[in-house]
Amino acid sequence: MSPSAGPRARILYVTDLAYEARGRRYCDEDIHLTSRLREDFDLALCHPLDAAALMGGFDAVVVRNSGPVLHYQSAYDAFRARALKDGVRVYTQLTGKGDAAGKQYLVDLSAAGYPVIPTVDDARDADRLPESPEYVVKPKLGADSIGLEFVPAAELRTRAFAGSVLIQPRIDFRYEVSFYFVDHTFQYALYAPDPAARWRLERYEATPEDLAFAQRFVDWNAIDHGIQRVDACRAPSGELLLVELEDLNPYLSLDLLDADARDAFVANLKASLHGFLGQ
Repeated sequence: MSPSAGPRARILYVTDLAYEARGRRYCDEDIHLTSRLREDFDLALCHPLDAAALMGGFDAVVVRNSGPVLHYQSAYDAFRARALKDGVRVYTQLTGKGDAAGKQYLVDLSAAGYPVIPTVDDARDADRLPESPEYVVKPKLGADSIGLEFVPAAELRTRAFAGSVLIQPRIDFRYEVSFYFVDHTFQYALYAPDPAARWRLERYEATPEDLAFAQRFVDWNAIDHGIQRVDACRAPSGELLLVELEDLNPYLSLDLLDADARDAFVANLKASLHGFLGQ
């Protein structure tokens, strides 16, 4: 549907333009994206704390770079509950089983044998994990490494880690790579060649095997409309392991794409939103 083919949909675009993220400028990405989405939609921006009160006057809510939810968990929970109750269209859809619902999925997928970093949520289950000199312990509701700590193996069982945390072996991975999707369709991939510099990203040419890996998790998540980022690491033995399935507000690193790739992503995002709105 072209912008002139009928009434323009009204979109509430949720972002925290003041949020300071390490190695990224969220505000620049959202300024660019909203400038392009205005070509097709009537658009208003709001802070995540204001979304629940404002969303009733719009055809859809697009949640983008709104910062870690744990900084405003109760407000987000209220927004989510009200949106579901009132049938508000939220993009990415709230049915996601990845980070949008917390990180329990990593425990569940690990137990089910999916290619994820081995994960448990109780130190008493550490024998299910590969032996490691050191383990990563982080909150299930964490983000941006908030609350993450490295715990020596000898100390792990002496501390009462259970329930609200994830426990994983510390993996000496080769690099991290992210695969970006709109709906179920792959868009582009970026990777961090230096494991110590997570957000110093470069374009990554994904192999068919890489794409099959990422697609498996997108298909598992069963979201019809939305943006998803599949974060993985290349293990020392060569296979990819899932680090995170970000289906709430993944940063897109659009500034690292060339103009043609950026335009293609925006065009696909617009098409997805038109489909989501039934236009």
